[in-house]
Amino acid sequence: MWNSISLRSRLFYILALLVIITSAGGSVMMWYTHRMDQLFKTVIDRDVAALQAAEALENALINQKGFVSYYFLDGDPEWLKKLDEYRRAFKESLRRVRELAQSADNRERVDRIEAQYAEYIKEKDRVIALYKAGDRAAGVELHSQVRAHFFTIMDLCKGYKESHNERISLTRVQIHAEAGRLRAVALGAICTAILLGALLAFILVTQILNPLRGLAGAGDGSPDKKRSSDEVEAVKERVHTLMEDVDQTKTQLERSQEYLLQSEKMALVGRLAAGVAHSIRNPLTSVKMRLFSLDRSLDLSATQEEDFDVISEEIRHIDNIVQNFLEFSRPPRLKMQKTSPSDVVDMAIQLLRHRLESYDAAVKVDRRQRLPEIVADPEQLKEVFVNLIVNACEAMGIGGRIRIFEEEKTMESGRRTVVIRVSDNGPGVPEAIQDKLFQPFFSTKEEGTGLGLSIAERIVREHEGRLELMSQEGQGATFIISLPCEEEQRWVRS
Repeated sequence: MWNSISLRSRLFYILALLVIITSAGGSVMMWYTHRMDQLFKTVIDRDVAALQAAEALENALINQKGFVSYYFLDGDPEWLKKLDEYRRAFKESLRRVRELAQSADNRERVDRIEAQYAEYIKEKDRVIALYKAGDRAAGVELHSQVRAHFFTIMDLCKGYKESHNERISLTRVQIHAEAGRLRAVALGAICTAILLGALLAFILVTQILNPLRGLAGAGDGSPDKKRSSDEVEAVKERVHTLMEDVDQTKTQLERSQEYLLQSEKMALVGRLAAGVAHSIRNPLTSVKMRLFSLDRSLDLSATQEEDFDVISEEIRHIDNIVQNFLEFSRPPRLKMQKTSPSDVVDMAIQLLRHRLESYDAAVKVDRRQRLPEIVADPEQLKEVFVNLIVNACEAMGIGGRIRIFEEEKTMESGRRTVVIRVSDNGPGVPEAIQDKLFQPFFSTKEEGTGLGLSIAERIVREHEGRLELMSQEGQGATFIISLPCEEEQRWVRS
């Protein structure tokens, strides 16, 4: 039955019982407090007041005793005046007692006291009259009879007072019993609340906190990592870490899918490019040879000579495109040897001297000292620098400035690296296309193949290096080539 109830329902039921018991205990306490207050009020307002009135009645009766004897002895009328005062006090106390009498028995007692006191007064007045008349013998005889009547009234007053003492004692016993019941109810409520609280704590620990702590520590690959003592906070941190891991995994998966699609496309394009390049290159070679023969044998006019040069230039352009396709589809094997990247930079600048002059581009090389030798393919690295310098010239147009900065540095990992930065003052590369710049067949030029930077990036990567771009639109572009030094390279392609 208990196992079939959900955790949420269990917690709700236990909390509801705690609230009900707490509310019921508070209500009982309030009711018992009110009940005891009523009992105390009854004792104070009724029984104690009635007892005080009964004592006053008894005192007023006692005070009347002896005044007639004093008058018999000296005949002073002052004693009779004082007797009248105490008689009035007795009557006033008797009236008060009658007002406070609640039960029929008490009212009957009051009626008997009043009747007996009336008879007592009559007989006492007869005694006084005999004393005043000088009949002392008859007065003494009657006076002794009146004393017996006096003690009868005293017994009635004591009985009335005892009845109120009994009521007060009964009320005391009742209050004590009520207090005992209140303590029992409070103790029961406390014990029940403790049991429910213990049950709630047991459920929280075994079914919530322990699973939460286990969840927080599950799959944590860093046992030395300091964990929070708060289970909820620990789970929060763990879930946050899992969310970050999911995001990273999703990003990596998307990149992997994109890379696979790109690889499939590149493989297909490579096979197509190789076939097309071979099919085009054979007739293209024949056309180039024919043009070379015609150039030596024909006598052309200036206009024809200009047209002939344009045709030759376009054929060379087509030949370069075909060559790029061939390199992309079947990259040549690297011929690794020890060489200084500074020498490769100088060879690339010397090779492009005429191209730089045609663009009126100034090249400045910042070189504190010749870079150390690394294991690399100088021809392939030269192609990288040639590609970057040509792209810079085409991006800047006429009159641009190119700066090549060389340095040797030690990375944070302790790895020694040579870094060559090729910067220009052209229009820069928009941020939106920087991630696509090294993708094959992506080009910002109308006649570009989009293979130059892709091939350059592949060559640098095959040398275990990195080719990166830093650029802000309108502020030029900087291509950064990082290559490991000889002792840092793990393998050499031959």
